[in-house]
Amino acid sequence: MRWGYGTNGFTSHRLHDALGIIADLGYDGVALTLDQPHLDPFADDLAAQTAAVGRRLDDLGLDLVVETGGRYVLDMWRKHHPTLVSADGRDRRVDYLSRAVDVAADLGADAVSFWSGILPEETPDEEGWERLVAGVDAVLAHARRRGVVCAVEPEPGMFVDILDGVLELRRRLGDPEDLLVTLDLGHVVCNEPRGLADTIALAGGLIANVQVDDMVPDIHEHLALGEGDVDFPVALAALERAGYIGLAALELPRHSHAAPAVAEQSLRFLREAAGLVGAEMATS
Repeated sequence: MRWGYGTNGFTSHRLHDALGIIADLGYDGVALTLDQPHLDPFADDLAAQTAAVGRRLDDLGLDLVVETGGRYVLDMWRKHHPTLVSADGRDRRVDYLSRAVDVAADLGADAVSFWSGILPEETPDEEGWERLVAGVDAVLAHARRRGVVCAVEPEPGMFVDILDGVLELRRRLGDPEDLLVTLDLGHVVCNEPRGLADTIALAGGLIANVQVDDMVPDIHEHLALGEGDVDFPVALAALERAGYIGLAALELPRHSHAAPAVAEQSLRFLREAAGLVGAEMATS
């Protein structure tokens, strides 16, 4: 397992400083959220900024996944708007995700991760599927030209909120090999109908990106590790059985005020949990 840390948990730091801290603490990689505090995908000098980030990542020896959960990156008034299932403006979300694909290609990222969005009230589910399929298909077409893997994250409260929804999306698109899954361990406890081991087993070889945080059932709040109900030895053992070798990156967007300390504590916690995986696998 390769450990990473998400830059959305370092928004009080300059990006290059955050990357340095993440590397100094011993992380293997970073989950980079494209947003205005760090690498703004709409900056006039995006190419130059991306090249500078690439050099920094190379110097530090950090691997990368690209995340696209910026809250107000497209609309300064409305959080996460527009989305791939919005009534209007969906082309703006496709453009944003396509820019993320370009950044991922230029930086050699493992994957670009994104979610569906919230379906507007009174919109039939089938219309939601039509919007989502069309948008993802457009992003996938661009990603194929750039050689980038896309990973869809089930997000509590959104149109695709559990793993089964991602599997249905893949089915509607013909089960493309380059459309995979982002799995957030906290979301599994919060929202999935199956337990950690069964959900991870169902996703299996489709997992391209793992987000790490703690949660409790039915409350979508990213908690520091050890503060919720995620059984991390069970989760890590299941990921090992699934053959996952990508980044598992901390997703703690509300902890930027104490980012260095939380990042240090989190890595220590994960290493201790990883030490229990052998015993967990022997008993499961």
